[in-house]
Amino acid sequence: MVRHIYKKLTEEQKEKGIIFSSCLSPNSYELSDSVIHEVKKNDEDKWKMIERLTNDKFFNHRNCPYNYNIIRQ
Repeated sequence: MVRHIYKKLTEEQKEKGIIFSSCLSPNSYELSDSVIHEVKKNDEDKWKMIERLTNDKFFNHRNCPYNYNIIRQ
């Protein structure tokens, strides 16, 4: 089961107008090569994007390499 870890946005993300980010990771921290999905405050479907990025049920199976969804907001 994927666990959620909530953190604050980085200063760099705030400067870029990002309001939300999600990173699936095997560890409880982001790796240098992690794929981070970001939502900006002026994205048209921002609330739908945030909902999709927080729903990690697809990854809740035994063979999933991800243990954590690191969420910044």
